Amino acid sequence: MQADELLVLVAGGDQRAFEDLYGLVSGPVYGLVRRVVRDPAQSEEVAQEVLLELWRSAARFDPGRGSALSWILTLAHRRAVDRVRSARAAGEREQREALRAGEPAFDQVAEEVEAGLEREWVRRCLNRLTALQRQSVTLAYYDGYTYREVAERLSLPLGTVKTRMRDGLTRLRQCLGGAV
Repeated sequence: MQADELLVLVAGGDQRAFEDLYGLVSGPVYGLVRRVVRDPAQSEEVAQEVLLELWRSAARFDPGRGSALSWILTLAHRRAVDRVRSARAAGEREQREALRAGEPAFDQVAEEVEAGLEREWVRRCLNRLTALQRQSVTLAYYDGYTYREVAERLSLPLGTVKTRMRDGLTRLRQCLGGAV
């Protein structure tokens, strides 16, 4: 049976027809919602809301105005857009309230604290390197020099700098592995 016929039966309260219609349209509804909302959990929630709305409002479907699938997907798209707008408005309200209070939003504070802790951890790990390794890594990663430029600045062969970098980065990786 086609979605149009099933939807007419659903409008009459036929539960079996709704089960069949659900099986037919739940995939396309979820796919459309997922493209708009993006978050999988939210998309599942919105898709379920759409399908519940479908059960409640099937009588409003007018076959003369288009196909059942088009009508259902229009419901899904509208509901998904509403969810995105609602989430965006909630985020904007939180930001306005944080600005009004003169304090950064909680997430911003947490991110700054976390970034500070990460910087401190990296500093500690850098201090565990030999002076030569630390010097090479600092020039390459903090000052932006290429390995060849580091070799020139330190008056060392390129191979020596590469070895220092490899060994230093290996030790950093091992040290930072404890932070993760």
